[in-house]
Amino acid sequence: MIQTDVLIIGSGIAGATAALRLARDRQRQITVITRATDPHESNSRYAQGGIVSRGPGDSVDTLLGDILAAGAGATLPQAARLLAEEGPRLVNDVLMNDAHIEFDRDSAGNLAWGQEAAHSCRRILHVGDGTGEAIINGLHAALRACPNVTIVNNATATDLITYPHHSRDPLDVYRPITCHGAYVLDWQQRTVHRYIAAHTILASGGLGRIYRNTTNPVGSRGDGLAMAHRAGARIINAEYVQFHPTALAAPGGEGFLISEAVRGEGGILLTPQGRPFMADYSPEWKDLAPRDVVARAIHHQMETQGYSHVLLDIASHMSPDAIQARFPNIYATCMKAGVDITHEPIPVVPAAHYFCGGVSVDEWGRSTIDNLYAVGEVSCTGLHGANRLASTSLLEGLVWGYRAAQHINEQSLSPERRQPLPGRDDVPPWDESGLVADPDPALIQGDMQTIQNIMWHYVGLVRNADRLSRAIRELRHLWNEIETFYRETKLSDGLIGLRNAVEVSLIVANAALHNRRNLGCHYREDAVSTVGDRFI
Repeated sequence: MIQTDVLIIGSGIAGATAALRLARDRQRQITVITRATDPHESNSRYAQGGIVSRGPGDSVDTLLGDILAAGAGATLPQAARLLAEEGPRLVNDVLMNDAHIEFDRDSAGNLAWGQEAAHSCRRILHVGDGTGEAIINGLHAALRACPNVTIVNNATATDLITYPHHSRDPLDVYRPITCHGAYVLDWQQRTVHRYIAAHTILASGGLGRIYRNTTNPVGSRGDGLAMAHRAGARIINAEYVQFHPTALAAPGGEGFLISEAVRGEGGILLTPQGRPFMADYSPEWKDLAPRDVVARAIHHQMETQGYSHVLLDIASHMSPDAIQARFPNIYATCMKAGVDITHEPIPVVPAAHYFCGGVSVDEWGRSTIDNLYAVGEVSCTGLHGANRLASTSLLEGLVWGYRAAQHINEQSLSPERRQPLPGRDDVPPWDESGLVADPDPALIQGDMQTIQNIMWHYVGLVRNADRLSRAIRELRHLWNEIETFYRETKLSDGLIGLRNAVEVSLIVANAALHNRRNLGCHYREDAVSTVGDRFI
């Protein structure tokens, strides 16, 4: 059994920010676990466009208005205002001062502000088109200088340790559900350890990998959401899965994100015949319309015209040198796939990108389970409503990661609020006795592909009752098969991920079936109400 003051599950911007803020108290021990071999690996690392701050001529109310408009009427205004008020300060204090992030500047040495879809002014700070990687590198460099932070890689959280679920005291059944850490699989030792903590922060990211086409890395399969759901945490807004309009559609580059900043810098969407089409769907915003509108417009073009992709043209609107300077990673990746974006348009398709729902939390990141916080994409603060505004995800992770750490600090200062940690004899060890079968990679991969296909075809950009009902029936059958497989087989990261993926797929599909109106990125072609309908 391993004891720590705070256990953080996930090492992206939200988890790393929380760890860095907590580490200021050198007496506190913080343990960060990640299933990746490289602790830098996370969804945050792949964020290209940038991070929202406050640009010239901008204001709290202007940013607030843009967030509310993109959220299609489902955004929690208090959360949006909190982000708009606190976010820019934390970008300066945490990212620029503590993590030493060097955001791009113009020739005069001033910060270079980018423009993205549905933003009414230039307010996006960026480091080329590798902003997420720069931020993660900076945060982790700062964490390495903290002697009281331990980062454990190749470690997959299996389930949260919660009372009364895992208590040996029969009287605990009458107490509120409280989290005391997690069971964690050590890949190398093939052993499940009990990590006991006074506070646990879920920062495990999203669930894009439950879809066939996604911009997300392999670990984004809903692990944290599934664990929280099994423990009894409240989950909200699960139907709102945002599809990014533009993922690369070229052999060898499938799923690679083509940043919204490309359209922010003047890129135009075209049919394969070269006709601009976004004015047909959004006469006001055109190519800078909110993501849900653009993604469905592309999907509509592909479905009705039989296109395998559409085109995104930046070559006609920026010089080759400017493209390579602003989008070096996109340029290099596209070149490897045989597309020279300085001279030809980019083939693109929509792909699952961001989960707007999640574990319900308050303004401090507190879930409905005592001592369990959730920050970043695994959480639902209410900020994104039914459709996330571009480049607010990194800022949300920064703000709520910081605020969760602040709240833990305040709790620790109050002796009356401290709860005794359970001892070795209070939490049962993980029991794999009698399990002799090794996990079969072919079964795991096959079942995962089945989940991804079901979700893409039936719970994708355009939904209806028949598709969703079919998805739920097939997923329930698969859930039973996978749960039996899980109960009879030794643990592996792949098996844990498969179990979590089918569980969160059912959560999303059920939420989508129960919401019978169009709103943001949840689009029902059989909607009973068109409130928030922004399609065509």
